[in-house]
Amino acid sequence: MPVLISYERQDALLSDRELDMIEKIIEKGLSLAGYDPGAIEVSVALVDDEKIRQLNRDFRGIDAPTDVLSFPMDDPREPGALKGPGDAPLLLGDIVVSLETARRQGDEFGHGLSREVGYLVAHGLLHLLGYDHEDPRDKAKMREAEERLLSAFVPREQDDEPS
Repeated sequence: MPVLISYERQDALLSDRELDMIEKIIEKGLSLAGYDPGAIEVSVALVDDEKIRQLNRDFRGIDAPTDVLSFPMDDPREPGALKGPGDAPLLLGDIVVSLETARRQGDEFGHGLSREVGYLVAHGLLHLLGYDHEDPRDKAKMREAEERLLSAFVPREQDDEPS
């Protein structure tokens, strides 16, 4: 499964454990949705608040930072969209996470950076897979799917201490 992780700034690197968690959450999410993770490519960009603010302004018309944005490329629900041309993977889309916001929210919610990054990646992936949270039923389905993904890799009381 191609998961491409990039950093906007090299001074905000995640640990190998956290990077592995990101890949596993994406792989598990794709598998639970019925897709072959090896046939799908997802990009994860780890950025600062200024970069995500610019993206939020340019693509959503909201001139403020946010925690995560998703940019779908190919729609996996479309017939024949499960693979790209030839043997190329389906380009599902991009997930952009603000590490600054993730750190603040992880502290605010009392569960640390790792769990917050895991949650934001799961949330972004589910948007790429067609989930939404505009109405209460959809929101409940999305929250359940997020927790199912997170519980496999990050315990609820996760802190950032090495195990």
